[in-house]
Amino acid sequence: MYIEFMNAFEHLEDVLKLHVKENQNDTIETVEQCLSEARELALWRPILIKVNQCNVGFAMYGLWKEEGTNGRVWLDRFFIDENFQGRGYAKEILPKLINEIMEEYQVHQLFLSVYETNKPAINLYEKFGFKFNGEFDINHELVMMKEVD
Repeated sequence: MYIEFMNAFEHLEDVLKLHVKENQNDTIETVEQCLSEARELALWRPILIKVNQCNVGFAMYGLWKEEGTNGRVWLDRFFIDENFQGRGYAKEILPKLINEIMEEYQVHQLFLSVYETNKPAINLYEKFGFKFNGEFDINHELVMMKEVD
């Protein structure tokens, strides 16, 4: 499986075609909303995820700086397009994406947030070492963290 991460703004037409299933709309922002946020805050890096030349997903990550700290690196958004869900892509993509992000920022911790009702996402993230840290984000989502040595 050949996985590529590409700048979403450079592949705008392709990335705008990506969507989650209708019953998942309340668990993640749309690509349009993510791109708008990334235009407003340059810290975000939206990416198109390709597998074997097919556009299968979207992610957005970045370093959120907090006053008095070095900040936190967040995997802020991650989804597989509705047409490719249930085929194991997330399990193949996520470890590579985590490694890319952690290497890019030279960090040992990665944060994300998830709605408590989004059990499939929670199960996926837990399989790759994310644990709840007892925090909530500004949208009252549960915060998960992954640490590596």
